[in-house]
Amino acid sequence: MSEKTEDTGTGKQSRGAAASVQSVDRAVSVLEILARHGDAGVTEIAEELGVHKSTAFRLLGVLEARGLVSQEQDRGKYYLGPGVLRLAGAAASRLDISQEGAPVCRELAEDAGETANIAVLDDDAAVNIMQARGASSVTAQNWLGRRTPLHATSSGKALLAHQPKSVQESVLSRKLPRLTESTVISPAELRAELKSVVKTGFAVARDELELGLHAVAAPVRAHDGKVIGAISVSGPSYRLEEERLQEVAKRTMAAAQDLSRRMGYAY
Repeated sequence: MSEKTEDTGTGKQSRGAAASVQSVDRAVSVLEILARHGDAGVTEIAEELGVHKSTAFRLLGVLEARGLVSQEQDRGKYYLGPGVLRLAGAAASRLDISQEGAPVCRELAEDAGETANIAVLDDDAAVNIMQARGASSVTAQNWLGRRTPLHATSSGKALLAHQPKSVQESVLSRKLPRLTESTVISPAELRAELKSVVKTGFAVARDELELGLHAVAAPVRAHDGKVIGAISVSGPSYRLEEERLQEVAKRTMAAAQDLSRRMGYAY
């Protein structure tokens, strides 16, 4: 008799635990719905969750009490509250682009078969903080820790293109060094190129830093959308000809999006 009672108690505990997990899952879904739509009413949320309005209302009440959602007084719709920003800020402060970027950089290098780098802006230069080599990479060139000019590298252009106009003009107003015969030093040409980078989502450098070296880079974003780095692929010009360069650009942009998500950015 005692064994039966014990089994029944265990069953109740299991059902209670399952219900608790389901509630947590639904609460997280509510936050995702509000993040996706900006705001939503109880009826809309209940329909997306597939639950009764009273259940959605209880979930919203708990989330509102914890500051994770807020309600518009005039329309009655709910939106993400300041508590979400607090949590997001705490998580973002722990994210490190070099740590989060290491597996992405390695995967991109393996996928492209070339050298992949992650760079960040350092005053008037791009500094490579992560590097990985693919199977086809034959160069012993180590870009790690190297400062490279913004106007003559794909990473530099990807970073500069997403800086405020004042920062861009500060760089473009200087006398820019011509490193090869292909280095673009005209401010007007560079402005046009930076606009193209923003439009297409990637930057390219062809023989501009070194003769025989081509590269493509895409911007990496933080949780707030700010560009905090660039991930690139570089290789010899005979392998990264125009057609393949465009193909590698797609892979590089996909890697940049992957790293941006790891840094908390939601596309």
